[in-house]
Amino acid sequence: MQASTSYAKAMENPDVQKKVESVAADYDGMLRELKKEGAKGVVVAINGRILWADVFASTELLEKYWQKLIRSYAADSLTTASEHGQADQKAAQLFLDQIHGNREVTETEPGLFRRTEISGDGYRVFSLTSLVSKPEYTVHLAKMVYSGNERPKVYPTMYR
Repeated sequence: MQASTSYAKAMENPDVQKKVESVAADYDGMLRELKKEGAKGVVVAINGRILWADVFASTELLEKYWQKLIRSYAADSLTTASEHGQADQKAAQLFLDQIHGNREVTETEPGLFRRTEISGDGYRVFSLTSLVSKPEYTVHLAKMVYSGNERPKVYPTMYR
């Protein structure tokens, strides 16, 4: 498999698609557990290293995006170097809680949405806030580490 900087380009490769689908299939049943726990998002670790967080305004939004998310995590797991860190529920919550960085860029469409990108030490946070109703609320918060062949470990979160 040739290296590519483009996720879409890499996913055009049938071998990549097959590997991603294989990894993603292992997580098809996890959504039921997440819904049962009332989770609104997940923190994802690959090879023991926490790399992603996706948190939504509701469990229903998490469910709507689950298939795309899990395939993205699976694709990342195929290219993430083995690190074997110590990810656990406490580390996942700490990762999620640390979202303030040293640079913030905000784009607003008054009365509709606010999109914020925060750059921190080795990570980025993207936040989409609805301005349609009062009070305003975060529709989606995503955090990712700047970047394995190990399957990702997913931790549920009930972000406040």
